[in-house]
Amino acid sequence: MTSDGQGAGGPRRPVEDEVDVVAEDTKSTAKDGKGKKGSFWRELPVLVVVALVLALIIKSFVIQAFYIPSESMENTLLVNDRVLVNKLVYHTREIERGDVVVFSGVDSWASEVQVPEPSNPVAGFFRWVGTAFGVVPGEKDYIKRVIGVPGDTVKCCDSKGRVTVNGVPLEEKAYLYPDDQPSQKFFEIKVEKGRLWVMGDHRSVSYDSRSHQGDPGGGAIPADKVVGRAFVIVWPFSRATTVPIPDTFNQTALKTAALVGGASPLLLGFAGAFPLVRLRRRVLARAGGRAY
Repeated sequence: MTSDGQGAGGPRRPVEDEVDVVAEDTKSTAKDGKGKKGSFWRELPVLVVVALVLALIIKSFVIQAFYIPSESMENTLLVNDRVLVNKLVYHTREIERGDVVVFSGVDSWASEVQVPEPSNPVAGFFRWVGTAFGVVPGEKDYIKRVIGVPGDTVKCCDSKGRVTVNGVPLEEKAYLYPDDQPSQKFFEIKVEKGRLWVMGDHRSVSYDSRSHQGDPGGGAIPADKVVGRAFVIVWPFSRATTVPIPDTFNQTALKTAALVGGASPLLLGFAGAFPLVRLRRRVLARAGGRAY
């Protein structure tokens, strides 16, 4: 038998001691919780700085989000759309006809949308962050479709009112703004080396290469000003989709015309070389020499 103050395992601790232990444990847990919260708030600025640095690296070299502020690319891109731009793609391939590209117009093109200057350094910082994440438009960033690449002859219009590239008509209904004409302006341009002829899909409101024909390059932009290729719409979610090259730029006739145009100087060189070689042989034969 055991007495009232004892259990089967021996004497029990006084109730007062148990209360003190619980109180000490509770205080210890509370202190640990405050320590963790304090540590989080101390680390938060570091996390913010690291996140901004990583965003800057990604923005500078890999992918950047851009905000669409104007109607010049409707209905492919609408006002307030956000697109992702691939900055690496043109390190692996050339810029192609039909690509939708973002390029810088600093010191060349006037802005299509007036963006007020930041009123102070703090506003300037948040403006930079907003631009980096595609929340606000860049001051001199443009987005257009590439119609002509170096060596192309771009002309408007043929007998059916179509834009032609190297004599090949472009069927643009798939991306042209409904009821828009391919161009309200007549033009013909031979795209120089290192330049691109670009146009908006909403031709009647787009301030593109056609509006800069008096500029150096005849309105064609410098290829080295291209930031990258817009490849997907990410916002709003209801419009999320890719931005592919339209089929009209993949037609065989257009590619063949480009090959012939690119090869013509070499072909002309061979064509001119044969008469010269024959003439040389005749001169040497009359002089009694031998041709090797």
